[in-house]
Amino acid sequence: MTEQQAEGAEGARPHRPRVNAETVRRIERATGALGTAAITAMEKRLPWFRNLSAENRSWLGLVAQAGIAAFLDWIRHPQRNRPAVTEVFGTAPRELAQAVSLQHAVEMVRVIIDAVEAQVDELAAPGNEAELREAVLTYAREIAFSAALVYARTAEARGAWDARLEALVVDSLVRGETEDSLRSWASALNWSSSPVTVVVGTIGDDEPTSGSAAGVEPLIEEMRAQARRARLDLLAGLHGNRLILVVGGCDDPIAAADRFAGRFGPGPVIAGPLVRDLRTASVSARAALSALRAAPAWPDAPRPAGADDLLPERALDGDPDARAALISDVYEPLLSGGHALLDTLTTYLEQGSSLEATARLLFVHPNTVRYRLRRVAELTEYTPSAGRDGFTLWVAVALGRLTAGRAEGARGRLD
Repeated sequence: MTEQQAEGAEGARPHRPRVNAETVRRIERATGALGTAAITAMEKRLPWFRNLSAENRSWLGLVAQAGIAAFLDWIRHPQRNRPAVTEVFGTAPRELAQAVSLQHAVEMVRVIIDAVEAQVDELAAPGNEAELREAVLTYAREIAFSAALVYARTAEARGAWDARLEALVVDSLVRGETEDSLRSWASALNWSSSPVTVVVGTIGDDEPTSGSAAGVEPLIEEMRAQARRARLDLLAGLHGNRLILVVGGCDDPIAAADRFAGRFGPGPVIAGPLVRDLRTASVSARAALSALRAAPAWPDAPRPAGADDLLPERALDGDPDARAALISDVYEPLLSGGHALLDTLTTYLEQGSSLEATARLLFVHPNTVRYRLRRVAELTEYTPSAGRDGFTLWVAVALGRLTAGRAEGARGRLD
């Protein structure tokens, strides 16, 4: 049986009026005054209402009047089990739910009901005060449920829109786009955190959530909850079997990645470098994804690892950003220290990090070699005697010499 049929069936039976006819007529005459009293009470008792824009206050005034009109309609029709209040909040635009929280809406309902209840003695016909007060309380309960329903529907629609927008932002960062639209998207998602890092890893092939954006959503929701507890912003997306997190509000990329590393599947987890804001996050995403591709070349890499920790592997894999970083941050500072410094470093690495063998080949004292190696560490922040650092220095020198050789060849052809 439909709702209309049920209402019609109920209408065939007599119903005792909720309040007598004289009370209904009194409320009809006082509708305008009740609406004005409700708005005056909101301005007096609700500081947030006074701080709203004139447009939003006007909309809420219409909501108050609609609520009183719906109450009048409900007591006129005793055959209705529940008041038709779902339209009360429909008088205002959906955007109003973003300016007025559910808590504020409930406070507003309480003030409106209080304004009506305060005049029960004047509105009710003699002897009908208790019935009118009971009707007001019943209606207050139903309109509160109505408010919750409106906000729940708005939140559901907002959640679906945010999910689509979030996927669009993550996809744009993966493709390396830095369009102005990223700024407006970030604003729509209420993203204001900085700095930003991008964390990437994989989803296990044997997991039921792998390969499906819908299937991985519960995992992403858990990560969002974890981020909220840590007071971080989080955007997440799935590309193939790669899970990509954009984390805002953390000054340490490794610490940010470590919070979520246990949620990824087996294999490396990479944290991209810190960037200023979401609009420049494509730089961090590009570095992190490049490091994830190159990670098999370093099986013993820590988990999580920083994208810059894999600069030599990324450079060998053809990443132009990694090559440029090694040349500008390692090779060129070494070159500025003089050829003796560069020759000492390369000889030391070629001789298996032996001070004595390096000193013999260069015809210098071992202490001279030590001094020059300390100078290398000061200029590059890489220590030649450390295995990983020595490897990075060697790759940087090789890349620098290749680039210098190509430049010399080009000049020779021009001459």
